[in-house]
Amino acid sequence: MVVSEDETNRLFRIRKTVMQMLKDRGYLVADFEVDMTKDQFRRKYGESMKREDLVINKTKRTDSSDQEAELMVNIKEHVLVPEHQVLTTEEKKTLLERYTVKETQLPRIQVTDPIARYYGLKRGQVVKIIRPSETAGRYVTYRYVV
Repeated sequence: MVVSEDETNRLFRIRKTVMQMLKDRGYLVADFEVDMTKDQFRRKYGESMKREDLVINKTKRTDSSDQEAELMVNIKEHVLVPEHQVLTTEEKKTLLERYTVKETQLPRIQVTDPIARYYGLKRGQVVKIIRPSETAGRYVTYRYVV
């Protein structure tokens, strides 16, 4: 399938923005990847390019051993980490209606919290935390990701 000129322009601009963004965020991106011209883009990906041909894999400039150290132990399995369940949009809506609260009135969890990073939580999501309780059997709380 031949890609239209408009679609080629669109994909070229998207790729250029993504490359610059990755470079600004500290990923290893060569100057020629950011400065690629539209003609170079066409030559590299051809007239019948597919979106899957444009997949980008980059490594952080900083030491990757930090990320590896984080993966040495499965934080979810640690005895001190209670069960976490990410709520769907519908479950979040039901929760807020049931307790007549705004999401910002819920206790918060940072997007940088290790368990939030484990689940890939995004700002605005709500997570249900279920802790064991000696008196009640289990204690349920909710956190709003900020």
